[in-house]
Order: sequence, then structure tokens, then C-alpha cells
Amino acid sequence: MSAVLLKILVCFLAGAGAGIGTGFAGMSAAAVIGPMLITFLGIPAYDAVGIGLISDVLASLVSAYTYKKSGNLDVKNSLPLLVSVLIVTMIGSFAASFLPEQAMSGTMQIALIIIGLRFLLKPVSKTREQFEAVSPKSRRIKAIVGGVFVGFICGFAGAGGGMMLLLVLTTFLGYPMHLAVGTSVFIMAFTALTGGISHFMIGGVPDILSLVLCVVFTLLWARIASNIANKSNAKTLNRVVGVVMIVTSMVILAVNYL
Repeated sequence: MSAVLLKILVCFLAGAGAGIGTGFAGMSAAAVIGPMLITFLGIPAYDAVGIGLISDVLASLVSAYTYKKSGNLDVKNSLPLLVSVLIVTMIGSFAASFLPEQAMSGTMQIALIIIGLRFLLKPVSKTREQFEAVSPKSRRIKAIVGGVFVGFICGFAGAGGGMMLLLVLTTFLGYPMHLAVGTSVFIMAFTALTGGISHFMIGGVPDILSLVLCVVFTLLWARIASNIANKSNAKTLNRVVGVVMIVTSMVILAVNYL
């Protein structure tokens, strides 16, 4: 197989996994794209993470738009979370530039499996009424604290921000499942853009063909997945999110260590 065909195949598979994860579970595309590009194309880890983050931008935006059309996006209450995530993402991205490549690959996969099991074994059952009953002040404080945690993970590891964001929204802030996923992908679009730009400013522009292919394939599959997710009930979405997280993590671990 020629180098170009191999690159197209790897980027297609990476984009499909990333897009499905983004549309269904609000995952960061870098969690899938980074390890795939590092392992099969030999792209430097820092560049691979940057490609994953930029691929995440359009995929997250189109997913957020799809969730918004179904009334599953909370922009107003998520702004404190968004701002704190953006600020700390830049700090985390700068800190990541000092790490050896091996330390940046596969660091979030065990956590991904644990969180996936959480959604399978203990599905999110919060309602909008329960979410809206929480005081605005309490919600803002929790959002800022959660944003610092998520932002550093996203910028530092380039992966895991989406899944941690979903965990914070459902467990810490009490969002119902569909609203949590829609809000997660909305925030991740801005977080990924900030992290991607920071990576490129520090490490330079990566392989252009790989970048374009990953962006296109991730966008396509995110659109498909988010449409299906919005038509599913909360119980089904919990199960799909859990399965997507676990399967994605197991595949990445297999790619890296087998």
C-alpha cells in the first residue's frame, strides 16, 4: 500500500472513531486521532494532538448545532465553565510542550473505561426540572471549579477533555444526559480551537494532508452520530456513551501496546 493510501485509510478510521465519539458522547477527537496518527503514520505526538484538536472544532460545532435544534444546548449557564476551560487549556497546552512524546500518548484511556462503565452501570437520570432547581450561584461556582479541571486535562493531554467535561456536567453540575452532551460539544469546539492554536504556535504547522483528511472525516461522522443521538432516549444514550467510551479506549490501548 502506498504512503498516500495508507494515510487516507488511517485518517478515515481515526476520523470515523473521533466523529462517532464526538456526536454521541461529546468526546474529544484528539483522544482517538492522536494515538492513531502516532502509531500508524509516525506523526510526532505533539503534532498529532494538534491535528486532533483542530479536527474537533468543526465536528463539535456541527454536533452542537444539531443538539441545539433539538433543544439540548445550554449556552447561558455554561459560560462560566467555558471561560475557565479556555483559560486553563492554554496553560495546560504550554505545560505539555515540555513532556516527552511517550508521556503524552494513551494517558487517559483507563479513565475513559472507568467513566464508560459509570454510564453503563449507573445511567444519568437527572431531569431538567432537577437541574433548574439548583441555585445560579452554586451552579456558577461549580462550573468554574469544573472548568479548571477540564481545561488543564484538555490542554495538557490533548485528549480526555470531552469525557471529563461530560462527567463534570452530569455528575457535578447535574445536567440531564442529552443537555450535557450538547453543552459538552459546544464548549469543546472553543476548547479545541484554543488548544489547537496553542499547539501550532508552539510546535509549528503539522502535516497538511493528514490535517485536512482528519477534519473532513471527523466532521462527516460527527454529523451522522449527533443526528442519531438526538433521536434516542436518555437511557439508550447513556448506554451508547458508555459503549463508545469503553470500545474507543480498548482499541487505543490495543493499538499502543499490542
